[in-house]
Amino acid sequence: MKTMKRHPAQQPDGADPVVTEAILESISDGVFTVDAQWRVTSFNRAAERITGVPRREAIGRPCADVFRSSLCGAACALQKTLQTGCPVIGRSAYIINAEGERIPISISTAVLKNRHGDVIGGAETFRDLSELDALRRELEGRFKAGGLVSRSPVMQRLFEVLPAIAASPSTVLVQGETGTGKERVARTLHELSPRADAPFVAVNCGALPDTLLESELFGYKAGAFTGAGKDKPGRFALARGGTLFLDEIGEVSPALQVRLLRVLQDRVYEPLGATRSEKADVRIIVATHRDLLARCREGAFREDLYYRINVVRVELPPLRGRMEDLPLLAAQFITRFNRLQDKRIEGLAPEALSLLMAHDWPGNVRELENVIERAFVLCSDGRIELVHLPENLTGPDMRTPAVGTRGARLREARDALDAQAIRAALGRSGGRRLAAARALGIHKTTLFRKMRALGID
Repeated sequence: MKTMKRHPAQQPDGADPVVTEAILESISDGVFTVDAQWRVTSFNRAAERITGVPRREAIGRPCADVFRSSLCGAACALQKTLQTGCPVIGRSAYIINAEGERIPISISTAVLKNRHGDVIGGAETFRDLSELDALRRELEGRFKAGGLVSRSPVMQRLFEVLPAIAASPSTVLVQGETGTGKERVARTLHELSPRADAPFVAVNCGALPDTLLESELFGYKAGAFTGAGKDKPGRFALARGGTLFLDEIGEVSPALQVRLLRVLQDRVYEPLGATRSEKADVRIIVATHRDLLARCREGAFREDLYYRINVVRVELPPLRGRMEDLPLLAAQFITRFNRLQDKRIEGLAPEALSLLMAHDWPGNVRELENVIERAFVLCSDGRIELVHLPENLTGPDMRTPAVGTRGARLREARDALDAQAIRAALGRSGGRRLAAARALGIHKTTLFRKMRALGID
């Protein structure tokens, strides 16, 4: 970082230290200042409360020893501010308090200068987000079942019955378009089931030719065919005691359908080259994006097998049918990629979210996940902006709302988001428009104009 000139005091020239201290002690946010050597020079009462470190112990010590933050070191927000001269506002982080507890906080920083413009240190304010974080987890819990998140009414009804389905040993058929999260549903059912401690084994039936799929499912004995030098257990054996997930069941050939039907009826199977049957101690969940009844009418799928697998059916809606879930899903993916890639992406910029809300999502949740992962490649920190999104979303027709139906959808999505934010702010403020405008960070006349345009009373 840049070398700062040392000064005997942090107080700006002409400032009344008594008044300054009174102000600092009256606010609920933690505040501390440092000198040129990164020693703490002031530490208010709120900083004591949040960190658990008494002021007398903090003053004069290196700030990293007192304020043990996830941003300390190379990611230090205050250091960045002193290097660039630009404040950091609302950066998410956490500290480890004196009791060893992890406390979520938001950080803002500023440069301290005297009247001559010389840098005499830095100031950092931090807000305890523990209560907000607990509230967020509580709210997330209402919209979560295992690894699934949703606030849509359709998915909420599914969440209500998932525990009962999971507790049952019955075969489950999960139907939905490609990318809607059928395997995630299957994993959730497994995790909620009495078999949760046993393996979950997934097989994509559409990815393997018939001969390979048969040996993959049932295994084989040594000498069953040329090259079979030793026994190989199949997926039924590997999933023993747990759950076997057969994805794209609609792609299985009629010959293999006969073998699967016997497993479902008799709960036994024979590995290739075996002379006796083995017990199939597995819970079977199957999935498909096809209309199996139509496949039955075409003669491509056995009707008796269909009724064997269609004991409990779960229908997954496409993402375009539950767009209220997109912000939740995006936040879930951002959290995951932050952990996997050791980044601190804070979320989606409003313009980027509006653009995502206007997309049709033919690839459903999987497509959204891929878009977020791509954005992580291009975005190093801060928020995901329009520039980080793929060209099929940010082409000319999407950037000019007046052109084409997709542009109209973008405008509608932005209006819907604005209306949602305004109604939420009005609800929190008890209908007081001035308070709502302050909460939204806009002028009251801007709020009134938007309310008239959106038809909000």
